[in-house]
This record gives sequence, C-alpha cells and structure tokens, in this order.
Amino acid sequence: MASEDSLRYSMGRAVKRYSSLFKLPSDRKVLLLLASLCVGGGLFSTIILLPSFEGLVDGMLLGLALFLTNLIADFVTMLILRRDTIFSFRRTMALSLFCWALWFFCIFVGVAAAAFGLEWWVRLCLLGFSSALIMRMVVFSSTSSMDYKRLLVASFLQPFLCVVPFLILWTWMGYPITIYITIFLFLSLLVAFVSAFGFLALLNRVGEKTLGFHPLSLFKAFMLNWVLSLNAPFEELLEKLGEDRNVEIALVKFGSSQSKAVVVVPSVHPGPFRNVGSSLLPSLLKADLEKQFECVACVPHGLLGHEFDLASQLQNRRIIDTVVASLKDMETSEAKASPFVKVSNGLATACCQVFGKSVFISFTLAPSTIEDLPQELGLFVREEAGKHGLDLCAVVNAHNSINGMAEMQESLTSLKDVATKCLKEAVSMKQLPIEIGAATFLPEEFRLEDGMGSGGITVVVTKSGGQKAAYVVIDGNNMISGLRESIISSLNSVGIEDSEVFTTDTHAVSALVLSGQGYHPVGEAMDNEKLIGYIKKTALAALSNMERVGVACRRITVPSIKVLGGKQLEALCLVIDKTLQRAKRAAAPIFAVSGLLLMVYLLFV
Repeated sequence: MASEDSLRYSMGRAVKRYSSLFKLPSDRKVLLLLASLCVGGGLFSTIILLPSFEGLVDGMLLGLALFLTNLIADFVTMLILRRDTIFSFRRTMALSLFCWALWFFCIFVGVAAAAFGLEWWVRLCLLGFSSALIMRMVVFSSTSSMDYKRLLVASFLQPFLCVVPFLILWTWMGYPITIYITIFLFLSLLVAFVSAFGFLALLNRVGEKTLGFHPLSLFKAFMLNWVLSLNAPFEELLEKLGEDRNVEIALVKFGSSQSKAVVVVPSVHPGPFRNVGSSLLPSLLKADLEKQFECVACVPHGLLGHEFDLASQLQNRRIIDTVVASLKDMETSEAKASPFVKVSNGLATACCQVFGKSVFISFTLAPSTIEDLPQELGLFVREEAGKHGLDLCAVVNAHNSINGMAEMQESLTSLKDVATKCLKEAVSMKQLPIEIGAATFLPEEFRLEDGMGSGGITVVVTKSGGQKAAYVVIDGNNMISGLRESIISSLNSVGIEDSEVFTTDTHAVSALVLSGQGYHPVGEAMDNEKLIGYIKKTALAALSNMERVGVACRRITVPSIKVLGGKQLEALCLVIDKTLQRAKRAAAPIFAVSGLLLMVYLLFV
C-alpha cells in the first residue's frame, strides 16, 4: 500500500498538472488575440522588409488575408470535427492562436536573417509552417477521438490555406515560387506525420506496462470530463484500475414516529475530482435519504484518504442503495445520551457524544491544517471505545481548517491523547433523554466554484440535560483557518452552548478553478459574514423544531466495492507526471531533428 505522504505528494503533482488546463482564453479574447497576431505580425514582418507606404499596404493586406483565411479554415475544421465533443469553434481558434505564435516566431527570426537575403525570410516562414503543422497534428491526435482521416485533414487544412497569402506576396515581390517549395509543403506533411506519431508513441509506452492502457487514453477521458463534464469515459478506466474492498458505513438515525435526522459516516473518500468517482457521494447520499425518509440528512467525512475514492457512479449507487435499505430496517427506540463533550490539548481537539452503547466522535487540528486522517486513528478509537463497553463508534474527520502543509503523522499522538480523554469523560457522564432539532439550507449565491457543494449547510442540534450542542456540516472541501472558531462563537449568541463544524470533503468543488489547490476551501471565495449568517439562520430553524426522539445506531458493510486503491492511484498519478516528463525530454530531439531535416532541404530552395 502506498504511504500517506507519497500518495499525497503524487496527488499534489497531478493537481498541478490538471490545474494548468484551465487557462483557455474566452471567445472574445481568442478572437482579438488572433486578429492582433495575424494583422500585427503580417504588418510588422512586411514593413521591416519594405519600409515604405507600399510596404505598409502590403503588410495590412497580408495580415487581413491571414486572419480571414484562418477564420475560414477554423470554421471548416470545426465542420470536419463536428461529431467530436472537444473541439468547438473557440477551441479550434485557440489552437490556431498558439500555432500562429510559433509560426510568427519563425517569421520574425526570418525577418532578422533577411539581412543576408530575402530567401531567409522565406525559409524561416516555411519552417514556421511545418512547426504549426506538427503542433496541430500532435494536439488533434492526443485529444480528439475522431478517425485518422479527419484528424489529418483538420491538422493540415489551416497551415496549407494560410501559407497561400505568403506565396502570393512572395510572387508579387518577385521571389520565384519553384517546384521545390511545392515539394517542401508536402514533405512537411510527411515529416509532421512521422514526428508527431513517433512522439505520441513514446508517450504511450510510459503507461502501457504500469496501467495496461495508453496514457493518452487517460488524457482524452480527462479532457471529456474537463470540457463537457462527461464522467463515463474516465470512470471506465478507473474501473479497470480499481480493486475490490469491503466498505464500512456508520449510521445514526434519530426519530420518533418518523425519521427526524440521519447521520451517515461512510468509510469512503469523496474524490478524486468534479463528478468522477465518489466526489459527489456526500450530496447524492443526502439528497436520496432526505427524499426517501423526509428528514434532514448529513454525511460528514470519515477517516480515509484518496485510496478509498470510488471508481464510478455505479459504486456510488451501490453504497446509496445499501444505506437506504439498512435505514428502512432500523427502528429507533427510546434512548438517552450524554452531554456534548469537547477535549483539547493545544494541538488536537476531539468532540464526542454517547448515545446508549454507541458513540459519535470527531477530530480536528484547527486552527492548524487538518487533512485526511490515517486509518490507524480509527482502529485506536474503536479499541478505546470497546474498553468502555461501547458497541459502535462513528469516527469523523472534521476537515475544517487548512493553513499550509499538514503533518498528520506528527499529530497522531496528540489525536490519540484527546480521543482517550474525550471518551473517558463522555462515558463517565450521566446519560439523559435527548431532544433533536435539524435543518438544512442551500445558499443559492455560493457555487461549486466558490467551494460550496450542492448539499449546502446542515445543522443538527442535540439537547441533553439542558445542554444544547450543534453539529454543523458544510458540503465543501476543507475550510480556511479561523472560520471554524468564528462559526462556533456565533452559535453561542443563539443559545447553543458548544458545537463543532465539519466539511464533507466533497471533491465536486475540485478541478473547477485556477489555483494551486484546484479548488476554494469553504470561506476562501465566500462572504464569510453571509456564510455565518446562513449557518445561524439554519441553527435557529433547527432549534425551532426540537423534539424528543429515539435513536438507532448501526454499522453496515457493503462488500466488493470497487475503489481506486493506494497503489493504483499513486501509479495513475505518477504515470501522468512521468508522461509529461517524457514529453519534455522527447520533444526537443524529435522536433529538432524534424526541423533540421526540413531546413537542410530549404537551403537548396
């Protein structure tokens, strides 16, 4: 099994890679940049060589011709690839923009070299043509799922059409367009085909032995998810990589004649990102349970890391169906509960409450960073709970503070210390009849991009022996440091003596924004005053429906669930990184040799 540190490092590297894909300019910006580059580049290169009014006119005509020709070529390319789900007109123009940047670099070098003869401008322009052709062939072949005939036409159409204005200008300037130039254009097509597919073949070799499929298949599947939110192609690959595990789920049900509130703590990590795997599981579970039982449901984060990401929506459905069926069989009975207990030792904090022979316990390192907690802590807590005669233990990672790097292993001793003290104190306290109030609020102004999942805000308030305590569950991925403390303080003002704040760790908010983390923790991109106001509003709604309830607790096991597994997930992340490293190493020699061969030919043109 991959270590926590190595897996976290590999995931971090992968996040940096997919975050870099979110830099595509808007439609208007692409069009303006394309027009500026074509018109400006054509004008600049011509006016330098022909510093006259006539040169100015020729440059403007060349630039406009390049821009209009490019638009026509991109529109036709889009029609050729109309069944492709990736390449819209905007993305096709964006590709042309990057190709023109490379082409005009060669042109400007040719302008500088034209001091030794006009033929150098022509040679370097033609070399830029071949460079753009190779770039388009690599991009289309690595991202599109269309057949090779369409990909070839899409690759060479724009460069071949856009070289025509240059040929016309050179003819007008008196430069002879010989058969050698015609031969070069078709030789470029052959060289581009060999170098592009040779380059891609080298990349595919990286992951064939490790993953059993080409890394480019993974890249194409990711592109489909990034561009169109299609998760099926990506999940098909994850299903092949995954391994079968038995998944445990702790269930706590409050109710009287009907269900009042349900708390579900699955031993599943809600990742890896967006709508892939179990990223949406917390909100999906919440929605299904609330619909089925007409109650308030919440799904706080358990103690597992990315190695327990589910492979697909099929696995999500199995978890949800099993939870629903189990809750239907659970009958609540009159029960008593201990007061809410919180113990801190300066580094770690534990909160717990005993319901009959079951205990609900959570951990945080706030205001320091708390990320995924090791399974070792869960096993330790179960053993300690057993010593006190407790049958069931629902263990929650509050996941409610991020402030730099996490040092989980160094904090494990402190976490075990507060667990022992918290359990001992809670068990020693007298259990009294319990009242429950619960409410949910979905803030419309907070989006996934802001860090708020579709599960919104849930507050469950307990009352035992006159003490009111609240569990606040926010559907997000971690929380900015200090916000937890502000929320707890604000709840004191509405009569809640103590509370704890959880996030679900949903990765539905991941891979949506351009940042180092690829997501916004709760509070980073939100108006914190509004968020706290919504939480207080939800808490007041929960307080308004307090009632005496019974409790039912159960631990269930869902067999043979397909999870990614630490080894497989680390291999997947490393293959992404190794493929990009191979691309960097292979690109220079392959494309340099291609350019050198074409340049040698051009010396005779």
